[in-house]
Amino acid sequence: MRIDLDSYREILDTLTRNKSRSFLTGFGIFWGVFMLVALIGGGNGLKELLNSNFEGFATNSAMVWAQPTSKAYKGFRKGRMWEMEYKDVERLKSRVPELDVVTPVLFSNGGTAIFGDRKTTVEVNGVQADYQRVIEPKMRYGRFLNDMDIAQHRKVCVIQKKTYKELFPGGGDPCGRYIRVDSVYYQIVGVDYNTGQGMSFGGDEGTTMLLPITLMQQTYNMGNHIHMIACTGRKGVVMSTLAPRIRETVARAHSVDPADEQGVMVFNTEVLFQMLDSLFRGVNFLIWLVGLGTLLAGAIGVSNIMMVTVRERTTEIGIRRAIGATPRNILSQIIAESIVLTLVAGMSGILFAVFILQLLEMGNTEDGIVAAHFQVHFWTAILAAVVISLMGVLAGLAPAARAMNIKPVDAMRDE
Repeated sequence: MRIDLDSYREILDTLTRNKSRSFLTGFGIFWGVFMLVALIGGGNGLKELLNSNFEGFATNSAMVWAQPTSKAYKGFRKGRMWEMEYKDVERLKSRVPELDVVTPVLFSNGGTAIFGDRKTTVEVNGVQADYQRVIEPKMRYGRFLNDMDIAQHRKVCVIQKKTYKELFPGGGDPCGRYIRVDSVYYQIVGVDYNTGQGMSFGGDEGTTMLLPITLMQQTYNMGNHIHMIACTGRKGVVMSTLAPRIRETVARAHSVDPADEQGVMVFNTEVLFQMLDSLFRGVNFLIWLVGLGTLLAGAIGVSNIMMVTVRERTTEIGIRRAIGATPRNILSQIIAESIVLTLVAGMSGILFAVFILQLLEMGNTEDGIVAAHFQVHFWTAILAAVVISLMGVLAGLAPAARAMNIKPVDAMRDE
């Protein structure tokens, strides 16, 4: 579609003469594009924020722990309390070979960590070295617990982000320093900055202190009992298919009904991740539905304003037809005016949305680390611009058809 310089001048003159209507119509397009881009960027940021709560968590993992039974079994009454033991780890390894990692976890009632004149509340967990294969740490300083720590009952610990900031507000590497918890001193060997606490057990975000499980067993006199078993499946294994076998293996060893899903709780994280994916598929559909609906309303406004413009310019169009303008010239001008109006308003909406999203992203930045990216992808913005242009063309079709049907004689009579 070719438009000469005079046609561009006419387009600008038309938009200037109808600037009040153009502004109102352009605002509809502006708001529609802003809503679409802002919702897409906000949805991306929200998804990233939620996913960060499960950062490092193996997607094919499961957690097993004991709860009061909900069914009577083998002469035992309903509501019986029971506890898992270390032998359950070996039972699962031998009877469910599809499992890759099977590791016990101990919890405490919490305590107060003290360093110098500073103190903070912590939740103490006892784990083995392979626990990092279930929840991958993000080590800011030092290292994670290793097999030697476990074997030698070393008094070492790994602290998390919030604890580190409370005890060491000046920053720096705290590894090698000692903190006191419940009258026992522990040497810090690592700082874990993993914010994935959405499935953390036994503590608030960033307050969990990890000890070698053998040391915790000895220090807190926990005997042979364990509070939870964390496990992951081998590659290609669907954990939901293993959950009944895991429950049955643990339940039979403790005279619990294998069908008692409340008595032996098996929390399958795979289901949670599937729920999140389904949730955001629905959110994305809703975002595009609302955004495109708003854009369509703006496009209808553009079509209406162009109709009014054509009606007001009936005489002008008739004269142009009389002096030799072809229907194609008239079509090109009307559609070009529609595209210019939608593109200017639409690109302004995209820029404003990007600016707002950038402010949101800056507000979610800590220590130079962006917690969530609220920006839209480059190709998403390009797609939005293409959609705006197409809507501009569609919005200009009806007014252009009306303009092409104007006859010079009818235009003079209208004058």
